[in-house]
Amino acid sequence: MSIDIRKVTVLGTGVLGSQIAFQTAFHGFEVTAYDISDEAVNTGRERLDKLTAVYREQVPGGGDGKAEAAAASITLTSDLAQAVSDADLVIEAVPEVLSIKQETYEKLAKLAPERTIFATNSSTLLPSAMKDFTGRPDKFLALHFANQVWHFNTGEVMGTTDTDPAVFQAVVDFAAAIGMVPIEIHKEKAGYVLNSLLVPLLNAAMALAEGGYASPEDVDKTWSIGTGAPAGPFRILDIIGLTTPYNIASNSDDETSQRIAEWLKTNYIDKGKLGIATGEGFYKY
Repeated sequence: MSIDIRKVTVLGTGVLGSQIAFQTAFHGFEVTAYDISDEAVNTGRERLDKLTAVYREQVPGGGDGKAEAAAASITLTSDLAQAVSDADLVIEAVPEVLSIKQETYEKLAKLAPERTIFATNSSTLLPSAMKDFTGRPDKFLALHFANQVWHFNTGEVMGTTDTDPAVFQAVVDFAAAIGMVPIEIHKEKAGYVLNSLLVPLLNAAMALAEGGYASPEDVDKTWSIGTGAPAGPFRILDIIGLTTPYNIASNSDDETSQRIAEWLKTNYIDKGKLGIATGEGFYKY
């Protein structure tokens, strides 16, 4: 079975959703970006405008008007039925709350054509927790992107036991076509490959700093010298944004995680130091 993906809809125009939409449009696909209200759509357009400058300056081939053309080609809408009416692939990047995702897929199942593939960008939830709400478990899987998709360009593809192998391969091919490096995950794993490796590193780094063993700068310096990595864990946390690790830590029953959450809140979040997005986190930008 040959599956042709040309028309792509991204649900959610937040930080990562807007990046996925831009990356896809930049590589020549027809892209529609959906969000729940006109206000959210306007905010999404502002994110796309900012990404135009990023792609023009940082991405090979982004000059000579190509970045501007990619941004202009993206259709934004708050009408879900319109957004998915002719989509070959829908990439869901709505808030990381299982009930919201399940409700979204129930709506999608009624609105999208039978041929449409659904892919979740969830980084913490397994696709099997959503597949029964899609109305097409054979055409459903996960396609996980990392923040700053133009730079950290892994595309982790993970299906369920119901995913059609042809659908899986089509999404692997699509990921490659939009400039990602496809990472095929052969069975479900919370955290995929990237976060299974990254989260323990970030937690260990925060525990060292929270416990007063070493400063964030020296933790990063040690990691970079010892491994040759260009960025240490606290630089990575600033890229991710400190709200996400705070939310994860504060919802954990682990005593160390609770201390980390309080440390992040008191020393950074309450002071508006949320990472690169606010101009300061563990470092100033």
